[in-house]
Amino acid sequence: MRDVNEAAPAYAGQRATGESIERGGGGLGVDALLAKVRTPEAPSPTGPDAGSDPGSRNAQAPVAPDVDGLAAAIAAAAGPHLPEGHLSPDADFFDAGGSSVGAVELVAELERELGLEISLDDVFADARPRSLAQRWLSTAGATAVLSARAFPAGTVATSAPATSGTSPAAATRAPTTTAAGTSPTPGTLPLSTPGTLPLSAAGTRPAAAPGTLPVPAPRTPPATAITIRPGNSDTPYSTARPEDLDQILADLSLADRLPWTSTPEPLPPRRILLTGATGFLGSHMLLDLLRHSDAHVYCLVRAADEEAATARLGDALKSYRLPWSSEVRRRVTVLPGDIRRPHLGLSDELWNTLAHELDSVVGVAAAVDFLRGYQSLRQSNVIGSLTLAELAATGRPKPLHHISSIAVFNEVGITAMGEDDPFAHVDRLIAGYDQTKWAAEVALRRARDHGLIVTAMRPGGIGGHTRTGAYNPQDLSSGLISAFGRFRTVPAFHYLNAAPVDWVSRVAVGVICEPDAWGYDYHLTGVPNTLDDVVRDMAFGGMHVRVQDWDEWRTDALARLEAEPVPELGFLARVLQSPTALKLCEATLKGPAATDDRTAALVEALGLPPAARYDAQAQLKTFERLAQDGLARLPHKDDQPYLWFSETTEGGVGPVGAPADTPCSMALTLSIASMYQLVKERRVDVSGELTCPAVHAEPLVVERGDVWIRPEEGIPHQHGLRHQLLTYRLSLVDADGGRWWLEGNKHARARRDVWRQTRALTVEIGREGEPAALAGEVVVPADSYIRDQIDGIKVDPRLTSQEKRAAKLTWLAWFGLEMGRGLLGPFARAAADLLDLRRTQTPSEHPR
Repeated sequence: MRDVNEAAPAYAGQRATGESIERGGGGLGVDALLAKVRTPEAPSPTGPDAGSDPGSRNAQAPVAPDVDGLAAAIAAAAGPHLPEGHLSPDADFFDAGGSSVGAVELVAELERELGLEISLDDVFADARPRSLAQRWLSTAGATAVLSARAFPAGTVATSAPATSGTSPAAATRAPTTTAAGTSPTPGTLPLSTPGTLPLSAAGTRPAAAPGTLPVPAPRTPPATAITIRPGNSDTPYSTARPEDLDQILADLSLADRLPWTSTPEPLPPRRILLTGATGFLGSHMLLDLLRHSDAHVYCLVRAADEEAATARLGDALKSYRLPWSSEVRRRVTVLPGDIRRPHLGLSDELWNTLAHELDSVVGVAAAVDFLRGYQSLRQSNVIGSLTLAELAATGRPKPLHHISSIAVFNEVGITAMGEDDPFAHVDRLIAGYDQTKWAAEVALRRARDHGLIVTAMRPGGIGGHTRTGAYNPQDLSSGLISAFGRFRTVPAFHYLNAAPVDWVSRVAVGVICEPDAWGYDYHLTGVPNTLDDVVRDMAFGGMHVRVQDWDEWRTDALARLEAEPVPELGFLARVLQSPTALKLCEATLKGPAATDDRTAALVEALGLPPAARYDAQAQLKTFERLAQDGLARLPHKDDQPYLWFSETTEGGVGPVGAPADTPCSMALTLSIASMYQLVKERRVDVSGELTCPAVHAEPLVVERGDVWIRPEEGIPHQHGLRHQLLTYRLSLVDADGGRWWLEGNKHARARRDVWRQTRALTVEIGREGEPAALAGEVVVPADSYIRDQIDGIKVDPRLTSQEKRAAKLTWLAWFGLEMGRGLLGPFARAAADLLDLRRTQTPSEHPR
């Protein structure tokens, strides 16, 4: 097992460069950092924060005369949109329970009631009322005038003008930072002043304080260089907000305040702390940890008390069709807490107990929202990860297994996404989710220098379960796949890096339970899907899609969602309308294939199922669940057929019990909308006409018809040797509007006329709601059977020649196999009866 990782190359030079950039390169603030990124020829950015030089942004910051009062007014307006009914000016709207829909309503209310024109993107970027107030005032400038109704009574306060050395961004950060030399709040990680470094003047790490653990020889995985390289003249040099970059630098410095620790014992874990167990991936990982290890799992669940936390965990598992049995509860301890709070919201006593008793920490919890900004997500995704690192480094040495994301590569134009490749340029990550994942993983890599064993696992899109169909309705991959199937269009993309949740969970648990796998980076992305793969899979399932360019597809999808709103796809509509989220989608769809050499070697060494493409067969159960929930649309008989052929029959019918001497014939077209229809239902659609003078002088039209292949597995209803091959059920309409029904059956018998059995159909005909009035038999002529039903097969003309041949062969192979099984059944039953006759009959048996 160790051989899998020992061959990984060392990137010493990239590591040094990455460390320099991560730390700010010698005391760099955000302006100096951006100066390193900009090319000399690049124009200065425009906007309220722009200036002619790196320091001019601060100098041009307008005076904010009523920051406190305006923040209080925004907080008061936000309160009704929250579960608690109120919001502090320094609290984040989303952290307080606000939703994306609530944010939209809040923006409209602020403009309607207060006259504040605040963009929705600003709310998603930083949803603290004080930050919104500062940003609005800095944009409006000294001419900002609001009516008195904008401020709750007693809240109007004129603040002193900002000094030339204080930027609005710095003022926004003030509540979240700790000044140098100030003791941090107990249980929190002290935050360095932005732009300062925890290094000595010589650039070396300070000696460990007396009594602390010495720095062990770190177990060095291949270091991924985090570089910010100068952009070329035809690409924007920065997409991230300057204040977000400044906050990222400050957050990275938190890792340097982590405790020093030593290498943990290389033993499979027995006591595991798991966060995110109520989420999609976390819930599956909880069950896999219980199935494939002897560990007792402590689940941190956000709730007011243990009873509420236990109920929330049980509801989450049941929603994903996972067991919540007494055996599961016996091996799980539920801890009410919150990753956003100091010490995870646990008491000091419980924190210390866990620090000394746990032997593994698994961080899955994260705020996944592609619309919110870094400031809004950092508490959950960055500070929460560092708090878990603090717990892992405190007391008993233990590894930290961090679920990251390939979102750390989400830069438009990036060329490689390997497990050891450099991340995206942080200033080119525009989505807050991408930025927080980048910052968390970079900070945890710096924690490795303190001796902490950190394993980073990066899933891509997490698809539905291949057996249960459980899926994450808020996952971008699920939303896109739902839209592909619903609208029958797909945007042109390079690769979809997605894998089913059951495979991702199983591999992640394999890493956690194998000590030799700890401390390295893994890609849990499976086998990427190309555009051709997706189009072919959907065509095979009867969903023929049209490929559009990204802008055309986005416009078309938004128009359809507006014309026919789908509540379950509301989040996708908001993503497609957000400029920030659009950059994320563009990077996702235009990015390269993620490679997973180390993960593939690990999977083989552990004997786990190898990665397979998340194809139509793997998505089958998920698509059924999506259709049930209204997110997707499965192929329907009203769709253009995937494959069809003709069938003609001739024969006679007569009154029930009388000779069948009246001519009767049918000219039918049998078709299927998709292969899914065959595999799932074993049903063929029927259209055409019935000609029978005993029913009506004019032909009757098939209004609706189905043919069921080997219904009930061909098992006869009574003792006998007639096994069902096919059952026809037709609804007919005559020229006068009268309604009729027809039911026909093909049976297999243990007789020599096998060829006729496949062509003969016994039929019954009657008026709708009445018993059968006519009965008889019709037969497919021998000369037309091969001509119509084999040589005459037609396939959707939109398919390529190769796809048409594959469709024909697939149908013939499947139908031939089913008919063969049906014809063999009676002979096998007859053979069994003959063998049975050779033994002595018991008193309880009766002859047939």
